[in-house]
Amino acid sequence: MIRYATPLALALLLCGATTPNSSPERGGGPSEGWWRGPALNEGFAWGRGPSTTPLRVAVPLPVPGRHEELPAIRLNQLGFTPTSPKRAILASDSKIPLDWQLHDATGKPIRTGKTQPHGPDPLAGESVHIIDFTDFAIPGKGYTLHAGSFTSRPFAIAANIRGNLASDALAFFYHQRAGVPIEARYVGAKWARPAGHVTETAPCFAGTDLRGIVWPGCAYKLDVKGGWYDAGDHGKYVVNGGISLWTLQSAYEHLKSPAFADGKLNIPEAGNGINDLLDETRFEMEFMLAMQVPQGTKAMLPIGHFAREATVALTEVDAGGMAHLKVADRNWTALPMRPADDREDRLLYPPTTSATLNLAATAAQCARIWKGIDDAFAARCLTAARRAWVAAKNNPQVFATGNFTGSGGYGDNDVSDEFYWAAAELLATTGDPEFLAFVRNSPHHASDVVGEPGWPRTAALGTIALAMLPAPSAERDHARAVLVRAATGFAEERDKTGYRIPYAPSGYPWGSTSNLMNRAIVLAYAFEFTRDAKYRNAVVDSLDYLLGRNPLDQSYISGYGARPMLHPHHRFWAPSIDPSLPGPPPGVLSGGPNSTGMSDPVALGLKGKCAPMRCYADDVRAYALNEVAINWNAPLFWVAAWLDVPTSASARD
Repeated sequence: MIRYATPLALALLLCGATTPNSSPERGGGPSEGWWRGPALNEGFAWGRGPSTTPLRVAVPLPVPGRHEELPAIRLNQLGFTPTSPKRAILASDSKIPLDWQLHDATGKPIRTGKTQPHGPDPLAGESVHIIDFTDFAIPGKGYTLHAGSFTSRPFAIAANIRGNLASDALAFFYHQRAGVPIEARYVGAKWARPAGHVTETAPCFAGTDLRGIVWPGCAYKLDVKGGWYDAGDHGKYVVNGGISLWTLQSAYEHLKSPAFADGKLNIPEAGNGINDLLDETRFEMEFMLAMQVPQGTKAMLPIGHFAREATVALTEVDAGGMAHLKVADRNWTALPMRPADDREDRLLYPPTTSATLNLAATAAQCARIWKGIDDAFAARCLTAARRAWVAAKNNPQVFATGNFTGSGGYGDNDVSDEFYWAAAELLATTGDPEFLAFVRNSPHHASDVVGEPGWPRTAALGTIALAMLPAPSAERDHARAVLVRAATGFAEERDKTGYRIPYAPSGYPWGSTSNLMNRAIVLAYAFEFTRDAKYRNAVVDSLDYLLGRNPLDQSYISGYGARPMLHPHHRFWAPSIDPSLPGPPPGVLSGGPNSTGMSDPVALGLKGKCAPMRCYADDVRAYALNEVAINWNAPLFWVAAWLDVPTSASARD
């Protein structure tokens, strides 16, 4: 049987952990029964660059605990709908099929079958068999699967098996709001907190960065109150905000689900006559609009690509209409930290082409969604989108340098995909021939290949925008074919993996769970375009993985399953450091296994000792493995909401 690390074992792993720039000044040893961990000098989301200012974390020394033996049969710990595929995975070295039984709540065997040997799964680090009981569809509770001496966790079969997962995943964004109190009447007393960063009129960074570049600052300040905190820290980013906002706006525009109509969610705007999902998206959209550089503004910015060792020169450009990359703390704050207790200076960091195009794309999407609901707001969004587009074309090579401490870098030196995405969204909103011509000339439109979307890979978002154009066209047909081809590849990967998930990278990257959810979005579109059940089944398989059908028997979603994520890397949801603080509310997605960017002290203790799907720990210190983020919860919400839409709905034309 496979065991997971006890707290004591984890502590032993951590004792020798170091980070690339750690030093005695940044670390420290045990003091008065407390372990003061090594310097955490890395950013907090995939793709963020290192910082020389450490985050110091004081954590009680773990006490010995008993080993917990994980069940050899792993499955979705909630259960299944009557009509969904029903698969469990048995860890076994047997090369021949094994007998399995399905028992009801009384222990009576009600179905039998033979396992399907898969053999070794290198991503999981074990050999597995597949138990498929899809043809059993009788609703009930307390079912268990048995194979030899092994028994699964109890599960249910019910039409509403996911319960409130979609609305809980969406509620994450209210919890992450900046500038307003999170009130007990909406979230309960446990998760209520005072407002953080109530006034946020921020100046530009001025001074010398980590690379020695001297930034002159700017002559203006921007009022950038509001928006969502990005992840476990208090930074607010236009780039990562972009894909997160797009995903939620896409869910509104595409799903048209009544589950999020006005008054359905526990948010302050409920009852204002506007769809509650749209209310939440507007909270972020208003922030992103506020991050736009005033017209006629000159700025000193780096132009083009620079080698790591090269001297970086700043050039004066017309930056009007560009978007600042982020507003964030000057230095990393301590863990834990209530937002209201953050006393660091809040600064605007230089505008970039990628941030500007994220604004252009999401504001264009906003304009068509809000037209007829709030025409004035729709017009604001379209004006901002057009301004951002012009600014990006005038400044096509202003890249994030990642040379600041206190926040993530979100560096991206290839913005051809962002240009394609923004042009596609502007085309969908305006029909302007300029944007059609740009789309047609983009290498991303000419390509027959697209991967899952992510903040540095936005081509799929542009392809989805084209695929959903209201009128038939060559562009729409091509985009749909590209998405179906991508989904077919994802489904083929599923059939090759032991755990039957449509994701088989050579190594699991930072935020791997969100990559899987973003693939599920592509699969969902493919199902709607083709009505081929294999694509929808792969979406279900993806969520089954998150809810426990994985080698660690781990639900990566808080509040869901028998072993849910409990200790995310988050400055407020941190009871393992400060017992007065709450754990995560239900519906929060962990970044999950990460075998390729193991930079925190917990991950370093596992490095070289875990198969990719096992490189995970539910630990507040594990920012590389267990942080939470808006761009991870957004696709979880989209997928859960999509699965709640009746499958009999016709494909949307």
